[in-house]
Amino acid sequence: MKTIFSLNPFALTTVGFLYLAGQTFQPSSQLGLLSGVDPTQQHRAVSIADSNTLYLPQDLEATLWAEAPMFYNPTNMDIDARGRVWITEAVNYRKFNNKPESRLDHPEGERIMILEDTNGDGKADDSKVFVTDPDLVSPLGIAVIGNRVIVSCSPNLVIYTDENGDDKADKKEIMLTGFGGLDHDHALHAVVAGPDGKYYFNTGNAGPHVVSDTDGWTLRSGSLYVGGTPYNKANHGSQVSDDGRIWTGGMALRVNPDGSGLKVMAHNFRNNYEVALDSYGNMWQNDNDDQVVACRTSWLMEGANAGYFSGDGTRYWQADQRPGQTIPVAHWHQEDPGVMPVGDISGAGSPTGMVVYEGDELGPQYRGMVLSAEAGRNVIFGYKPEVSGAGYRMPRTDFISSFPEVDPNYKWDAVSNDSRKWFRPSDVAVGPEGALYIADWYDPVVGGHQMQDHKGYGRIYRITPKGKNLKIPRIDLRSTQGQIAALLNPAVNVRMLGFEALREQGEKVIEPVMALLTSANQFHRARAIFLLAQLGAEGQFEVERLLKAVDAPVRITALRALRSITPENSKSIPALTASQKALLPLLGNLATDRSAAVRREVAVALRDVPYEDCRFMLLNLVKGYDGQDRWYLNALGEAADGKEEALFFDIRQTLPENPADWDARTANLIWELHPPSAVPMLKKRAEAASLTADARKQAIVALGFIKSTPAAKAMVELSRSTNKEVADQATYWLGFRRGNDWAKLLNWEEVMPTKVSEEEQKMLASRQVLLDEYKTDAEKRKVALEMARDPEGGKILIGLAADKKLSDKLIKAVTPTILKNPDQTVRTMAKEYFSTKPEAAVVKEVAATEPTPIQAATSTQAPVAPVTLATANSSDPAIAEVAMLTGNEQTGLTVFKTNCATCHRHGQLGADIGPDLSQIHQKFDKNGLLDAIIHPSAGITFGYEPWLITTKKGNTYYGFLVSDNDQAVVIKGIKGPKHTIPADAVFSRRQYKTSLMPDPTAMGLNNQQLADLTAFLLKQ
Repeated sequence: MKTIFSLNPFALTTVGFLYLAGQTFQPSSQLGLLSGVDPTQQHRAVSIADSNTLYLPQDLEATLWAEAPMFYNPTNMDIDARGRVWITEAVNYRKFNNKPESRLDHPEGERIMILEDTNGDGKADDSKVFVTDPDLVSPLGIAVIGNRVIVSCSPNLVIYTDENGDDKADKKEIMLTGFGGLDHDHALHAVVAGPDGKYYFNTGNAGPHVVSDTDGWTLRSGSLYVGGTPYNKANHGSQVSDDGRIWTGGMALRVNPDGSGLKVMAHNFRNNYEVALDSYGNMWQNDNDDQVVACRTSWLMEGANAGYFSGDGTRYWQADQRPGQTIPVAHWHQEDPGVMPVGDISGAGSPTGMVVYEGDELGPQYRGMVLSAEAGRNVIFGYKPEVSGAGYRMPRTDFISSFPEVDPNYKWDAVSNDSRKWFRPSDVAVGPEGALYIADWYDPVVGGHQMQDHKGYGRIYRITPKGKNLKIPRIDLRSTQGQIAALLNPAVNVRMLGFEALREQGEKVIEPVMALLTSANQFHRARAIFLLAQLGAEGQFEVERLLKAVDAPVRITALRALRSITPENSKSIPALTASQKALLPLLGNLATDRSAAVRREVAVALRDVPYEDCRFMLLNLVKGYDGQDRWYLNALGEAADGKEEALFFDIRQTLPENPADWDARTANLIWELHPPSAVPMLKKRAEAASLTADARKQAIVALGFIKSTPAAKAMVELSRSTNKEVADQATYWLGFRRGNDWAKLLNWEEVMPTKVSEEEQKMLASRQVLLDEYKTDAEKRKVALEMARDPEGGKILIGLAADKKLSDKLIKAVTPTILKNPDQTVRTMAKEYFSTKPEAAVVKEVAATEPTPIQAATSTQAPVAPVTLATANSSDPAIAEVAMLTGNEQTGLTVFKTNCATCHRHGQLGADIGPDLSQIHQKFDKNGLLDAIIHPSAGITFGYEPWLITTKKGNTYYGFLVSDNDQAVVIKGIKGPKHTIPADAVFSRRQYKTSLMPDPTAMGLNNQQLADLTAFLLKQ
């Protein structure tokens, strides 16, 4: 059974808060949340009291703790030791897209607010401005640690210090700078204090990120992603950091409190909003997608590749999607070696803030719950992770939501503006008294650089046990007892105060810290281990003893604690520090540990250790692989990074002479390592008729990831196989790799000669006529009109117009004809240059600065990062007119098949060219979806901005840019095929603001058909 709580902001502000204690659901034997039962396994009630309710477990209750005008538009929050809530505002959110005349405006800059409940009645009654700073442009993160307030606002990680305790910033320092993403959702996010005393934070993929720490170590990270704001102009992958590695896209990062020791903890996210740490040192991370089916929440392994872009950041997942791969598999590169398992795929959404609840105040059933705010889905997801080999299973529940989990009577199509979808939890945090706090951005849309609530309304909820008055504890850091109490506090950044104070005392506090190892709360025990490692030689000795503890999590924590105090070599030349050498014997002992998770930690620790120093450990770790554990295999890949050939040389001595006789365990291992010397063996496996199709396919994939001429030549030979399945797969890899890793390894015109159709040759010849200065205007006009009637000729004309190689007279002459071209793509493109209207084309060069808003129907941004819901523009007459009509789902299916399925997928119908619409009903009300359909260019999804590429020979390609590197550019055409264009053949490239999706008028759809289509897309 779930309790419900009013979400209506007007009722809250005019009438005051009313807890609907009497409006609860009576549990059935199947639906009730029974006492003592894990709440993550329960269902919700199946009825809805009204449209403004919050659903939460029956043993918890919600109160409206604060609301506007005490603050506005909350993007992130933290809670200090006094129980005060600190808020980063984004009132001036995306100035380029949300003009001051249409919204609340803070001309002096964004603010950091402090909210407090001064009388202890469970509701904030005091609000003050800590700082207003013009350098704060839509800040996305805050951490309050003592008198240091750390604010994340690209390009800077800023520390404000209150030196005299008057709740005003007295000093401002730039801790780190150089992050991309100014005024962008995919930017720098909040800092959180780790159990090791270091700061953890993350940043999205709006690079490039070129950041130097106080030691002078420089991180360089990028990808091919540009756009979203006027400031995100140029970016590229394959950037090398001072450690010699290529870090890509969004990243989880760690740094010492003094700004030294910057380290990448995981990379290749899209827009990871906030990293959450538990006291064992586990990292938990959500990430959004650029479809509406593949948002995720994952456990992070140190050093992991999360799999959004290609490993070097030069290709979107669409470029790498292999035949037969589903979008979630391709989106996160789940069938590529070197990529971590995906975790929980939650589908459509806009994941934002995260936290791990480690307190006992809500009840023991909630201890250890990972909470992930999902602004796009109007929910706080709850996870109780379960150990599974070297990783975790993550069963998910809708922990707190504005929607019930099951509602068979609810018709999405019947609601035009559904205010329940305006609950946009941007963050979730834990207070020092153990209560949960939820920051609500409250808006009809989420991110995409849009905001529809021009008043900037926002609110904060407080979640407590039903009938229990949680009091803010008094934390006294002057005594050891008070410091211990701070260390044990449920608020993550408050714990840092106790950690730092106890560490200052050193070995004097070993005894009281050791006493925590018997705590009934396992997270308290873990915090003690990390602290002991920093309490001198005696504390370290006690931690080393724990490497032999009975419980695997204790052994893992002890190893992590010892590693946290071990200085690392951050340079690209492999070399061990003295401390790292001293750690090797301990790693050697654990390399044969009975726990796969412990061995995984050893593997992670060996990543930067030269092979001669870890050979036997690595071989023992290989022996421990069971052939099935994907997390463990990924860890082995990390351990062997840069050492693959040496490890394979040792491994192959024990393998069967015939590679067709390898067992699945060996085949998986070689797939993960894919060493160049394995090429002949992998080719032989690919050809082995005795193997299953999957085994042969695995060998071909492994070959495809080896960057060597022998691998490319072996693939050429396989493409000529008499086994059609093998030949087809090899042919795919040749076509794919010619644009990236193998571009310079083969003579491609010999291997796969470029085919030019007769029609294309004819139109290219016609193009030369138009460029011939000796041809008369009449001759050119005749040829141009012929081209305007032809699909291929129309594309070439558009390329000429874009490159300003057509006269105004010729453009005017062919305009009526080209706008009737039989190819819809040509008609859509032509509107940019050939128009009966006087407007000029709105195009931007590759380095242009105009913003590219996100397409409402498909974005995955948050209120400040994740998914775009549509603009709920009920004042638009066109939308209002259609919204009044009753749609027919069955007729809408026909409309979809006829007009949409050529680009979009819905369930088993359609193609994977444009964004998948299978779960679009989870993100839209009726008006929102209609807005996206009627105004397709109002916002374009990241990665789906149209590009026009013209070659030096005059060929024109129009579609989505999915790969861009020094070797080639790859365009995915509107009809599906990918066109690989050598980089030196490109004449010009342009990015467009006009969506490839035509508007309803261009498709010939009337209002009733739009209503029918909406009914179909919004059905459950």
